Parts: sequence; structure tokens; C-alpha cells
Amino acid sequence: MKEMTLSQLLEQYPFVLDFLQQNRLEIQGYENLTFMEYLAQMDEEELEEKAIDAQNLPGELNSYIMQMMEFLGLEKDKAVQSLTILPGQNKSGEAENFDKLEILPSHIVSIVGPTGSGKSRLLADIEWAAQGDTPTKRSILINNQPPDLKWRYSPNNKLVAQLSQNMNFVMDLSAGEFVKLHAESRMVENPDEIAERILESANYLAGESFLESTPVTSLSGGQSRALMIADTAILSKSPIVLIDEIENAGIDRKKALELLVSQDKIVLMATHDPLLALMADRRIVIRNGGIHAVLQTTPEEKELIKELGRIDNIMQTARNSLRAGNILLRKDII
Repeated sequence: MKEMTLSQLLEQYPFVLDFLQQNRLEIQGYENLTFMEYLAQMDEEELEEKAIDAQNLPGELNSYIMQMMEFLGLEKDKAVQSLTILPGQNKSGEAENFDKLEILPSHIVSIVGPTGSGKSRLLADIEWAAQGDTPTKRSILINNQPPDLKWRYSPNNKLVAQLSQNMNFVMDLSAGEFVKLHAESRMVENPDEIAERILESANYLAGESFLESTPVTSLSGGQSRALMIADTAILSKSPIVLIDEIENAGIDRKKALELLVSQDKIVLMATHDPLLALMADRRIVIRNGGIHAVLQTTPEEKELIKELGRIDNIMQTARNSLRAGNILLRKDII
């Protein structure tokens, strides 16, 4: 950073402008100087008038940049090449039936099992990067190493974005204001463009479209879920996405998964939907609170997706027709 000019600093770290303004530093006309050179051309009177310590301020700027990068989730060492689940035990204390499960970016893993079997517990273990300290005794590795403590406990360094079954907004904002505010908080260079992409993607996923001006508190469950999935895919820095029963969201599930995977996310989803379960690369079978098996989706099962998709389309057509107040006729759906 010492060799970077002020213009280069602002281009790479736009939030540096706030630091300069807080210290009443006017850099117009000095953009081609480094920060040290800029301070050196200031006379003693100006330094004293602005209460600037020229020797310590460069170190303070460096610390500010490091802290903001950590807050915004921009550290280079946060790149996730793999997520590994190490076995623990089920509710009876019996060892789980697998050696280890490694998941890479752009991979989809489904989690299947009866209601109450422990699917959500597995999602929670991953979200909190368990280290043998949960009821299941499982351990989670990131890049084949125990995760840094800040990834476990810091609210600003979450590796995981979890999309639960229920989305409730309490802010009195429009959908456009909500996503733009999030984009601005991430200090992206083009918040308006990012917000527009998120809204466009959300409407692509939602069963019923909504406007930029629609209050977030007025969005339906499906619209809320679509908005948060689009926001997570496009704007969230979290490389791992956990989804609980996406089939209940009232959105296009296939499009949602394609959007998340296109952003190099690791996607794990707890589901009762056979179509979603088979769309995954692998599926984790949960029994009695433990991982009973890890199954690779077979070529034959991949072929079955086509038939299940046809059946699903029939159900979707029937559902949309009933919602529209139509009388359901056989010829309309088959």
C-alpha cells in the first residue's frame, strides 16, 4: 500500500475516502501522490491545525483498511476451496456411517430424511463450523483445516448464509431500497446496477413478480425467499449456502439452484422433494440424528429427473390455474 498513489488506493479501497474525510484531508490535485508523499507536502501549521500526527497516520490508515476488509469480508484468505464434514454420532451414540465428506464450490448436496431426523442439526453444525462441540460430535473443516475462530464467532465474517423456511422483514423499505442499502453497505462500486440485477433475478425466480417500489413487508413468502436467494447469490460474500426446504418457498427451485451455483457457491439443501434431491450431485441420508449414508446420484436417477420434472410441471400448471380462479380441466394440464 505504501507504493500506491491516492487514486489507486481509492480505486481499490473506496472506503478510504471516509478515512480521509474524517481526518479533514483534501486530496484534490494530489491524487498522483502516495499517502506518505501527500503528508510530506503539508507544512507544520496545517498538520497542527488538523491535529495530524504525520508519523502515525499512515499506520492508522493501514489498520483502517485491514479492519474494513475484515468487516466487509474481503480478506484474500477467506477463499474457500473445500468444505469437509468429519463423522460424529447419531442420537444413540453410534458412529456415523461415512469416513468424510468433501464438498467443492459449485457442488450441490441434498440432505434427505424423515421429519425430525436431524437435517436441520446438520445444517446448524455446518453454519457454526462445529469442532466436536455439538450433540452430534461432528467436525467441520475449511480447506482441510479447522476454521479460524473469527469464522465461528464473528458476525462480520460468516462463511455461511442460511436461508430458512420463513423470511420476515421488519424494515419499512421498498424492495429496491432494501437491496440498494445492502449493496451500499458492502461498498460495491455500482450499487444501483447490483440492486437492479438482484431485483431482476428475484423476479426471475418468483412465482409472482413484484416491483422495485413494493414494500418488503408486503412481499409474499415466495417473493421474500426469491429476493433473499437472489441477494445471497449476487451480493453475499458467504461462499457456503444452506437452504432448508426450498420446495416450500413458492419459487422456481431449479432456477434458484442454477443461480447459486453460477456464483461458485457450495450449496447444501435439506429437502423432502425427490426432484431436488436428485438434482444434487450427492445426497446425505439422515437417520436417528446421524448421517446414515452418502450417496452419489446415479446416471439412472439423473434420467428420472426428466420424468419427475414432467410430473412437477403438471402440478405447477394445476397450482397456477387454481390460483387464478380457473376450473381445472384435464386438457389444461396433460
